[in-house]
Amino acid sequence: MELQHVNVKIYVEGDLQVDPGQLIELFHEWVSQQVADELLIDVADYWHVPAGPGVVVVGYEADYAMDNGGGQYGMLYNRKAPLDGDNQSRLRQALGAAAAACRRLEEAFHGDGALRFSRDEFAIIINDRGLAPNSEETLDACRPDLEAFLKSSLGHSEFTVERQSDDPRFRFGVVVRSGQPFDLEALVGG
Repeated sequence: MELQHVNVKIYVEGDLQVDPGQLIELFHEWVSQQVADELLIDVADYWHVPAGPGVVVVGYEADYAMDNGGGQYGMLYNRKAPLDGDNQSRLRQALGAAAAACRRLEEAFHGDGALRFSRDEFAIIINDRGLAPNSEETLDACRPDLEAFLKSSLGHSEFTVERQSDDPRFRFGVVVRSGQPFDLEALVGG
């Protein structure tokens, strides 16, 4: 199974204490300074949507969002454009991009102590129901690539991988829980 449109969400640790206006302002800076590897185009404010996308940096190849989907805040990287390479390289690219965004956000709000991302849990979602239906069969088909990628990226095999939902109406996604804290900076370069 060839995985494309890989999304990664690294969860916020604790409560989100950052003002949405500050995020919007910072994300506009990201667009004007083109801080990511992808072309960033605009910022969309969906903060008013309960358990929704929050604030989105819209890009050509990918979007970045301070997302509240599922009622849990996190940095969501949404790869829209297909990538060459194998599944592990596409997973590595998405996790690295999400980790880089988390590092930028933590640095921006460093003095406030208002924002820290998890070092032991994140989600991987395949945003293509036709390619990867939300089923146990999809997990079985993806498991070898997922586990090899996670061992390589995390540097150990102390992790669990569980489907986010059994509901076939949802996108295929897994929650990864690491038995050892991971280093966001190492994931950026991974």
